[in-house]
Amino acid sequence: MKKLLASLLVLVALPVHAEYSFDVENNTDWRIVALEASEDGKNWGKFNIGKGIASGDSTTLVWDQSTDDSGCQWYFRAKYSDGTWSEAAAFDFCEEDLVLSFD
Repeated sequence: MKKLLASLLVLVALPVHAEYSFDVENNTDWRIVALEASEDGKNWGKFNIGKGIASGDSTTLVWDQSTDDSGCQWYFRAKYSDGTWSEAAAFDFCEEDLVLSFD
């Protein structure tokens, strides 16, 4: 079963505006072709992940400045190259050292 796990590893607060980066790990057998985030678990927005995240790879993503006034809790889900979606999982981005790991 494809699921989303969180482990504490890498959320970095950078100066200037509240810019945050986080790592995404793909530990599945499928390429991640889409990554979506939602503050309420109902309305989803896409992260630009280019051609995707290959099986066994990881990438660093940065929150857009437009999210500066949003809350800490967000939901994430991934779409795989076989057309299926991971379960949505909630994460608190006010915590430090966050990695999204798809297993």
